[in-house]
Amino acid sequence: MTTSPPALLIGDSSARRNPWLNGRPPTAPPERHLYCFPHSGGLPGEYVRWGQYLTGTQVYGVCLPGRGSRTAEPALTDLDTVVDRLLAETEFVAPYDLFGHSLGALVAYEVTCELAARGRPLPERLVVSAFPAPWLPRRGARLSDLPDEELIAVLNDRYGGIPPQIAADPDLLTLLLPAFRADFALLENYRHRESGPLPVPLVVLGGASDSVTPGQLDAWGRHSTVPVRRHVFSGGHFYFRDDMASVAAVLAG
Repeated sequence: MTTSPPALLIGDSSARRNPWLNGRPPTAPPERHLYCFPHSGGLPGEYVRWGQYLTGTQVYGVCLPGRGSRTAEPALTDLDTVVDRLLAETEFVAPYDLFGHSLGALVAYEVTCELAARGRPLPERLVVSAFPAPWLPRRGARLSDLPDEELIAVLNDRYGGIPPQIAADPDLLTLLLPAFRADFALLENYRHRESGPLPVPLVVLGGASDSVTPGQLDAWGRHSTVPVRRHVFSGGHFYFRDDMASVAAVLAG
Protein backbone atom coordinates (compact mmCIF):
# COMPACT_ATOMS: atom_id res chain seq x y z
CA MET A 1 0.00 0.00 0.00
CA THR A 2 1.52 3.31 -1.05
CA THR A 3 1.04 6.72 0.48
CA SER A 4 -0.76 9.25 -1.69
CA PRO A 5 1.07 12.50 -2.49
CA PRO A 6 -0.10 15.46 -0.42
CA ALA A 7 -3.02 17.58 -1.53
CA LEU A 8 -1.71 20.23 -3.89
CA LEU A 9 -1.94 23.92 -3.21
CA ILE A 10 -4.19 25.51 -5.81
CA GLY A 11 -3.07 28.89 -7.06
CA ASP A 12 -0.29 30.80 -5.29
CA SER A 13 1.28 29.99 -1.93
CA SER A 14 -1.51 31.78 -0.08
CA ALA A 15 -4.19 29.51 -1.54
CA ARG A 16 -5.87 27.02 0.76
CA ARG A 17 -5.02 23.35 0.58
CA ASN A 18 -7.54 21.42 -1.48
CA PRO A 19 -8.04 17.96 0.07
CA TRP A 20 -9.81 16.70 -3.06
CA LEU A 21 -6.70 16.91 -5.24
CA ASN A 22 -3.49 14.95 -4.77
CA GLY A 23 -0.55 15.79 -6.99
CA ARG A 24 3.11 16.61 -7.20
CA PRO A 25 4.16 20.27 -7.41
CA PRO A 26 4.93 21.05 -11.07
CA THR A 27 8.54 21.74 -12.00
CA ALA A 28 7.39 23.96 -14.91
CA PRO A 29 4.10 25.52 -15.97
CA PRO A 30 2.02 22.61 -17.35
CA GLU A 31 0.54 22.69 -20.83
CA ARG A 32 -2.58 20.84 -19.69
CA HIS A 33 -4.12 19.12 -16.67
CA LEU A 34 -5.46 15.60 -16.16
CA TYR A 35 -7.79 14.87 -13.23
CA CYS A 36 -8.07 11.16 -12.42
CA PHE A 37 -10.93 9.54 -10.48
CA PRO A 38 -9.77 6.22 -8.92
CA HIS A 39 -11.46 2.82 -8.93
CA SER A 40 -13.26 1.35 -5.92
CA GLY A 41 -10.87 1.33 -2.98
CA GLY A 42 -8.18 2.94 -5.13
CA LEU A 43 -5.70 5.55 -3.98
CA PRO A 44 -4.97 8.76 -5.91
CA GLY A 45 -1.22 8.14 -5.79
CA GLU A 46 -1.40 5.36 -8.38
CA TYR A 47 -2.73 7.85 -10.93
CA VAL A 48 -0.50 10.75 -9.89
CA ARG A 49 2.49 8.60 -10.90
CA TRP A 50 1.20 8.66 -14.48
CA GLY A 51 2.76 12.11 -14.74
CA GLN A 52 6.11 10.45 -15.54
CA TYR A 53 4.58 9.22 -18.83
CA LEU A 54 2.80 12.45 -19.76
CA THR A 55 5.23 15.24 -20.57
CA GLY A 56 3.78 18.68 -20.03
CA THR A 57 0.72 17.38 -18.18
CA GLN A 58 -0.02 18.07 -14.52
CA VAL A 59 -1.73 14.94 -13.17
CA TYR A 60 -4.01 14.99 -10.14
CA GLY A 61 -5.63 12.10 -8.33
CA VAL A 62 -9.05 12.92 -6.89
CA CYS A 63 -9.49 11.82 -3.26
CA LEU A 64 -12.98 11.46 -1.81
CA PRO A 65 -13.72 11.88 1.93
CA GLY A 66 -13.22 8.67 3.87
CA ARG A 67 -10.61 7.38 1.42
CA GLY A 68 -6.83 7.53 1.24
CA SER A 69 -5.43 10.52 3.11
CA ARG A 70 -8.98 11.49 4.15
CA THR A 71 -9.84 8.35 6.13
CA ALA A 72 -10.55 10.45 9.23
CA GLU A 73 -13.47 12.15 7.44
CA PRO A 74 -16.91 10.55 7.15
CA ALA A 75 -17.20 8.66 3.87
CA LEU A 76 -19.73 9.83 1.31
CA THR A 77 -22.00 7.18 -0.19
CA ASP A 78 -24.26 9.38 -2.32
CA LEU A 79 -22.86 10.42 -5.69
CA ASP A 80 -24.89 13.63 -5.93
CA THR A 81 -23.34 14.75 -2.65
CA VAL A 82 -19.85 13.84 -3.85
CA VAL A 83 -20.27 15.87 -7.04
CA ASP A 84 -21.82 18.85 -5.29
CA ARG A 85 -19.10 19.07 -2.64
CA LEU A 86 -16.28 18.52 -5.13
CA LEU A 87 -17.48 21.29 -7.43
CA ALA A 88 -18.12 23.64 -4.51
CA GLU A 89 -14.48 23.33 -3.46
CA THR A 90 -12.60 22.72 -6.71
CA GLU A 91 -11.98 24.59 -9.95
CA PHE A 92 -10.53 22.50 -12.75
CA VAL A 93 -7.74 24.39 -14.46
CA ALA A 94 -8.09 24.64 -18.25
CA PRO A 95 -7.11 23.12 -20.54
CA TYR A 96 -8.00 19.87 -18.82
CA ASP A 97 -9.26 16.32 -19.29
CA LEU A 98 -11.13 14.10 -16.84
CA PHE A 99 -10.24 10.41 -16.52
CA GLY A 100 -12.08 7.79 -14.49
CA HIS A 101 -11.36 4.09 -14.07
CA SER A 102 -14.10 1.62 -13.12
CA LEU A 103 -16.27 3.36 -10.48
CA GLY A 104 -14.19 6.48 -11.16
CA ALA A 105 -15.58 6.54 -14.71
CA LEU A 106 -19.08 6.96 -13.32
CA VAL A 107 -17.94 9.73 -10.97
CA ALA A 108 -16.10 11.56 -13.78
CA TYR A 109 -19.19 11.29 -16.00
CA GLU A 110 -21.51 12.73 -13.35
CA VAL A 111 -19.04 15.53 -12.61
CA THR A 112 -19.02 16.42 -16.33
CA CYS A 113 -22.83 16.38 -16.44
CA GLU A 114 -23.01 18.77 -13.50
CA LEU A 115 -20.34 21.06 -14.96
CA ALA A 116 -22.48 21.31 -18.10
CA ALA A 117 -25.65 21.93 -16.08
CA ARG A 118 -23.95 24.78 -14.19
CA GLY A 119 -22.46 26.34 -17.31
CA ARG A 120 -18.92 25.86 -16.06
CA PRO A 121 -15.94 25.20 -18.35
CA LEU A 122 -16.01 21.63 -19.63
CA PRO A 123 -13.10 19.21 -20.08
CA GLU A 124 -11.59 18.91 -23.52
CA ARG A 125 -12.07 15.14 -23.23
CA LEU A 126 -13.85 12.77 -20.88
CA VAL A 127 -11.89 9.51 -20.71
CA VAL A 128 -13.76 6.59 -19.15
CA SER A 129 -12.20 3.21 -18.45
CA ALA A 130 -13.44 -0.33 -17.71
CA PHE A 131 -17.01 0.60 -16.79
CA PRO A 132 -20.35 -0.02 -18.53
CA ALA A 133 -22.26 3.01 -19.83
CA PRO A 134 -24.30 4.59 -17.00
CA TRP A 135 -27.65 4.15 -18.75
CA LEU A 136 -27.31 0.38 -18.87
CA PRO A 137 -29.21 -1.57 -16.17
CA ARG A 138 -27.06 -2.99 -13.39
CA ARG A 139 -27.72 -6.26 -11.60
CA GLY A 140 -26.07 -8.02 -8.74
CA ALA A 141 -26.16 -8.53 -5.01
CA ARG A 142 -25.46 -5.66 -2.64
CA LEU A 143 -21.82 -5.83 -1.56
CA SER A 144 -21.43 -2.90 0.81
CA ASP A 145 -23.23 -4.73 3.65
CA LEU A 146 -21.25 -7.98 3.47
CA PRO A 147 -19.27 -9.16 6.53
CA ASP A 148 -15.53 -8.56 6.27
CA GLU A 149 -14.67 -12.16 5.34
CA GLU A 150 -17.26 -12.28 2.53
CA LEU A 151 -16.25 -8.85 1.25
CA ILE A 152 -12.60 -9.93 1.07
CA ALA A 153 -13.64 -13.06 -0.83
CA VAL A 154 -15.56 -10.94 -3.36
CA LEU A 155 -12.58 -8.63 -3.81
CA ASN A 156 -10.30 -11.61 -4.43
CA ASP A 157 -12.73 -13.22 -6.85
CA ARG A 158 -13.90 -10.23 -8.90
CA TYR A 159 -11.39 -7.42 -8.54
CA GLY A 160 -7.97 -9.01 -8.72
CA GLY A 161 -7.62 -9.49 -5.00
CA ILE A 162 -6.03 -7.51 -2.20
CA PRO A 163 -2.22 -7.29 -2.38
CA PRO A 164 -0.65 -9.99 -0.14
CA GLN A 165 1.23 -7.46 1.98
CA ILE A 166 -2.08 -5.79 2.85
CA ALA A 167 -4.08 -9.01 3.29
CA ALA A 168 -1.47 -10.19 5.80
CA ASP A 169 -1.75 -7.02 7.89
CA PRO A 170 -5.01 -6.73 9.87
CA ASP A 171 -4.41 -3.06 10.60
CA LEU A 172 -4.06 -2.20 6.92
CA LEU A 173 -7.15 -4.24 6.10
CA THR A 174 -9.06 -2.34 8.75
CA LEU A 175 -8.15 0.89 6.97
CA LEU A 176 -8.87 -0.44 3.48
CA LEU A 177 -12.22 -2.23 3.81
CA PRO A 178 -14.30 0.83 4.83
CA ALA A 179 -13.19 2.59 1.63
CA PHE A 180 -14.32 -0.38 -0.45
CA ARG A 181 -17.65 -0.45 1.39
CA ALA A 182 -18.20 3.25 0.79
CA ASP A 183 -17.34 2.95 -2.89
CA PHE A 184 -19.62 -0.04 -3.39
CA ALA A 185 -22.40 1.89 -1.64
CA LEU A 186 -21.83 4.83 -4.01
CA LEU A 187 -22.56 2.55 -6.95
CA GLU A 188 -25.41 0.68 -5.28
CA ASN A 189 -27.17 3.94 -4.37
CA TYR A 190 -26.74 5.43 -7.85
CA ARG A 191 -29.74 5.95 -10.12
CA HIS A 192 -29.08 7.20 -13.64
CA ARG A 193 -31.01 10.28 -14.80
CA GLU A 194 -31.25 11.03 -18.50
CA SER A 195 -29.74 14.45 -19.17
CA GLY A 196 -28.97 14.26 -22.89
CA PRO A 197 -25.60 13.67 -24.53
CA LEU A 198 -22.64 15.77 -23.47
CA PRO A 199 -20.96 18.18 -25.93
CA VAL A 200 -17.60 16.67 -24.94
CA PRO A 201 -15.37 14.24 -26.88
CA LEU A 202 -15.60 10.86 -25.16
CA VAL A 203 -12.76 8.33 -25.14
CA VAL A 204 -13.57 4.82 -23.87
CA LEU A 205 -10.81 2.45 -22.71
CA GLY A 206 -10.96 -1.19 -21.71
CA GLY A 207 -9.06 -4.43 -21.26
CA ALA A 208 -9.48 -7.25 -23.75
CA SER A 209 -9.95 -9.86 -21.02
CA ASP A 210 -11.98 -7.71 -18.64
CA SER A 211 -15.52 -8.71 -17.64
CA VAL A 212 -16.77 -5.38 -19.03
CA THR A 213 -17.83 -6.32 -22.55
CA PRO A 214 -17.20 -4.43 -25.83
CA GLY A 215 -20.95 -3.83 -26.06
CA GLN A 216 -21.01 -2.22 -22.62
CA LEU A 217 -18.13 0.04 -23.65
CA ASP A 218 -19.73 0.95 -26.99
CA ALA A 219 -22.92 1.93 -25.16
CA TRP A 220 -21.10 5.04 -23.92
CA GLY A 221 -21.78 6.50 -27.39
CA ARG A 222 -25.22 7.52 -26.13
CA HIS A 223 -23.59 10.01 -23.75
CA SER A 224 -21.76 12.24 -26.25
CA THR A 225 -22.70 14.38 -29.23
CA VAL A 226 -19.26 13.58 -30.69
CA PRO A 227 -18.41 10.14 -32.13
CA VAL A 228 -16.82 8.05 -29.40
CA ARG A 229 -13.29 6.70 -29.73
CA ARG A 230 -12.75 3.26 -28.15
CA HIS A 231 -9.37 1.70 -27.37
CA VAL A 232 -8.98 -1.85 -26.09
CA PHE A 233 -5.67 -2.97 -24.57
CA SER A 234 -4.37 -6.43 -23.75
CA GLY A 235 -5.02 -7.36 -20.13
CA GLY A 236 -7.86 -7.42 -17.66
CA HIS A 237 -9.61 -4.87 -15.50
CA PHE A 238 -6.32 -3.15 -14.59
CA TYR A 239 -4.82 -3.35 -18.07
CA PHE A 240 -2.84 -0.13 -17.57
CA ARG A 241 -0.68 -1.76 -14.92
CA ASP A 242 0.75 -4.03 -17.63
CA ASP A 243 1.39 -1.44 -20.36
CA MET A 244 1.09 2.12 -19.10
CA ALA A 245 3.16 3.49 -21.98
CA SER A 246 0.48 2.49 -24.54
CA VAL A 247 -2.29 3.95 -22.39
CA ALA A 248 -0.32 7.16 -21.92
CA ALA A 249 -0.02 7.51 -25.69
CA VAL A 250 -3.83 7.64 -25.89
CA LEU A 251 -4.12 10.03 -22.95
CA ALA A 252 -1.57 12.35 -24.54
CA GLY A 253 -3.21 12.18 -27.97
